[in-house]
Amino acid sequence: MSRVAVIGAGQWGANLVRTFSDLKALAAIVEVHPLIRSSVRAAYPDVPLYESYQSVLASEIPAVVIATPAATHFPIARDALLAGKDVFVEKPIALSSAEANELHRLAVEQERILMVGHLLLYQPAVQWIKSYIDSKALGKLYSLHQQRAKLGRVRSVENVLWSLGVHDIAVLLYLVGEPIGQIQVNGQRALQQHIEDDIYLHMSFASGVQAHLHTSWLWPEQERRLILVGSRGMLVYEELGQTVTLHRKGIHDDLSSYNDGSEVLFHGTAQPLQEECEHFLACISSRQPPLAGGENGIAVVRVIEECMQLLKEGTIDERKWLFCP
Repeated sequence: MSRVAVIGAGQWGANLVRTFSDLKALAAIVEVHPLIRSSVRAAYPDVPLYESYQSVLASEIPAVVIATPAATHFPIARDALLAGKDVFVEKPIALSSAEANELHRLAVEQERILMVGHLLLYQPAVQWIKSYIDSKALGKLYSLHQQRAKLGRVRSVENVLWSLGVHDIAVLLYLVGEPIGQIQVNGQRALQQHIEDDIYLHMSFASGVQAHLHTSWLWPEQERRLILVGSRGMLVYEELGQTVTLHRKGIHDDLSSYNDGSEVLFHGTAQPLQEECEHFLACISSRQPPLAGGENGIAVVRVIEECMQLLKEGTIDERKWLFCP
């Protein structure tokens, strides 16, 4: 089995360290913070531990897993690819599409695996939904409605779309599988002057399918739900319960409605993180491109980039809309 070094053992990196260790694939750990490094040394005394990722790049370890702050993803991934390593980088792949494109170019040039940590693509329920859509069992797909909202954790640098919506955008692009024709976005800055706490994103695709995403960290309840509306029924994916329910309801050609009941068609049990890590190891061994490769990472960053620009432009002439009755 292939072996990897995990760079970054903080809050999320600790999960990756544990998972690759459980898979007997953990070759080394890199952590710059002394307190975290001490904790890691105690938990994994037999695993080599480094303070600098350059030590791993100079080693014979064939692959690295990057779970460091987002701003460092590009330089570390670039250095790793140039060192001839296969790379799994947590989301987002980079903070700009230019950087994401550069990583993809390097991976192709160096003939290396480049995989992005779009975790929800490896959720068994999402894979089931993709197969169900492709089988045409839902008929013509009309729209997708994704909700990811809860109270906290508020960020002071990136907005709620960067923080909570990256995985969902990856899922929506994957399920539809078409080029985006148009993007619309609306955001509210309630808590901080320059950071959106609540964002609605609307994407229109080439075939007419529309996808809608609501992300918020200023919300009374935790909601993680995806609704898919088709000509033969509607699917509801409850992420917290890992169920996919088919609602056999809709509108007839004469515009009358029908409701033939509902049924839970899928109940997930597998852990997506383990599925994701096993997939990376399989790609290293087989040299097959990953499900969430460089192009997938580029597409997601491009959507968010466009949203950021639209949100910025939306404030330029806001005064002309203010009026008194």
